[in-house]
Amino acid sequence: MRDNRKDQLQGTLDLLVLRILSVGDAMHGFAITERIELISRDALRVEAGSLYPALHRMEESGWVKSAWGVSDNNRRARFYSITARGRRRLADEATHWASLTTAVARVLKHA
Repeated sequence: MRDNRKDQLQGTLDLLVLRILSVGDAMHGFAITERIELISRDALRVEAGSLYPALHRMEESGWVKSAWGVSDNNRRARFYSITARGRRRLADEATHWASLTTAVARVLKHA
C-alpha cells in the first residue's frame, strides 16, 4: 500500500507555516517544524528538505520576510515572520482548505 502522507503534507505546507507564523513572534525553521509537530501531536512531520525550499519560495512571493538572529542555543539562525501579503494568502488558503475538506467529507459520508 502506498503511503501518501508525505504528499498530503507537501500540499498543505504553506498553509501550516503561515498559520504558525501568524500567531507569534518570528521563528527559525527548526522552531517552526517543532511547533507543527507539537500541535499535531507528531502526526505531521516536516523535513528540512521540504521546509527550507518552501520558506525561500514564500519569501520570494512576499508572504514571509526573514532576518538573521541568534537562536535560544546561541546559534546564528534566520528568523521568519509573516507579512501582510502572507496574512492575505493564509486567509485564502484556509478558505480553500475548509472547502476542500468539506467536499472530501461529503464524498466519504455519501459514497
